[in-house]
Amino acid sequence: MLTLHHLDNSRSLRILWLLEELGLDYRLVHHQRDPGTMLAPAALRELHPLGKAPLLIDEDDRGRRRVIVESALIIEHLLDHHAPDSELRPAAGSEARRRYAYWLHYAEGSLMPLLLLKLVFARVEQGSPAMIRPIARRLREGAESAFTHPQLALHLDYLEGELERFAWFAGDDFSAADIQMGFPLEAAAARGGLGEERTALNAFLERIRARPAYQRAVEKGGKAVG
Repeated sequence: MLTLHHLDNSRSLRILWLLEELGLDYRLVHHQRDPGTMLAPAALRELHPLGKAPLLIDEDDRGRRRVIVESALIIEHLLDHHAPDSELRPAAGSEARRRYAYWLHYAEGSLMPLLLLKLVFARVEQGSPAMIRPIARRLREGAESAFTHPQLALHLDYLEGELERFAWFAGDDFSAADIQMGFPLEAAAARGGLGEERTALNAFLERIRARPAYQRAVEKGGKAVG
């Protein structure tokens, strides 16, 4: 039995989408963010000390129970143990497999930290008392102009170039690396960071949104970025 603990507006849509792509049986448990803090509820900390999503529980027929967190690890676990012959992971030893592994880690290791910085600065400004909000705004604008925006532009231009060379991130075929990369690119688009000029990235988002499994995941779990 697979149980996915899914948090609204979060990375856990990736795993819901992957489960739909693989056609696996699973149970879905919804969690809602605290409307004040926008953090995950305490119920998730009862399952894992960090209280984050996605969180997958895998129970076998012998009663053994694994609690698995981190999107990339969950993706690899599902492909290793529940869909070892899936075409969503390129063949071992191939150049596509190397690219697949790279993008699986790049999404969280390189791209998401920049998007989170942008989000944190915006929330600090919004949450500041009215008297000091102008100071918070200047700090945000200074940090964005000096670091966040130039770095985001650098990364998005890099990704644009990659998708001009290849149909999908790992190569010619859709893979779980595209599922992993979908969330940060949805986040970038929602926050006005892609720009119309990045036609390959915008086309990528159109293609993933058109996939039936993606649409089923959104119907069951809501959009990745609300």
